[in-house]
Amino acid sequence: MASLVERLDQTLYPTYTRNWDDQLFRERILQHLTPTAVVLDLGAGAGIVQQMNFRGLAARVCGVDLDPRVVDNPLLDEGKIADAGVIPYPDSTFDLVFADNVLEHLPDPLTVFREIARVLRPNGIFLFKTPNKWHYMPTIARLTPHRFHQFVNRIRGRAESDTFPTRYRANTAAVVRRLAAASGLTVERLDRIEGRPEYLRMTLPTYLLGAAYERLVNSWEGFALFRILLVGTMKSQRPKAGN
Repeated sequence: MASLVERLDQTLYPTYTRNWDDQLFRERILQHLTPTAVVLDLGAGAGIVQQMNFRGLAARVCGVDLDPRVVDNPLLDEGKIADAGVIPYPDSTFDLVFADNVLEHLPDPLTVFREIARVLRPNGIFLFKTPNKWHYMPTIARLTPHRFHQFVNRIRGRAESDTFPTRYRANTAAVVRRLAAASGLTVERLDRIEGRPEYLRMTLPTYLLGAAYERLVNSWEGFALFRILLVGTMKSQRPKAGN
């Protein structure tokens, strides 16, 4: 018999699947991926998000993360333990860099953006998905200790070891545009998206409250400031040789 949450899922969000946001991001990445591309997963971690598996769809998929499990990440051809602010690859290595739920953790996002621009080939693409700072979830996160975040994610079925401290220093459209301009990147697309209220699917009252919020912020573009996801596409400003 379906649980209450499952019944509400079927009634309120019948087209949504588990990890719908990662699936959305995957589709964005696939729009830019080619069989000859060399790709970097920035903040690849242990490889727990299957939607970020692009092995076989690109020439090579590399990944970096401070988490030592990145070395054994099954979604990568090569994983290296490294800080995102010091990417251990030469200039102009990658056709595409992507970061799935990474920007919110960065203590110094400008350094990271400049590193991304450095390792991108001319006209290379950087894609990211991150929480929007002004949504209620990051707002609550900024007001509560890390152990509370671990507790909430444990309820949601995510291991404490995969819950990392957040800072939200690159999590508004305005800040992202400034970081891009200061790093030699051009913002090609920047979307704010609200979908199924994942963090409130615990009880009937919270689920209904989250659904009402979702309807409200999607009812008018002026409310986009308060949607949960910030999804961006950027391009390296450096032209190809001969251009």
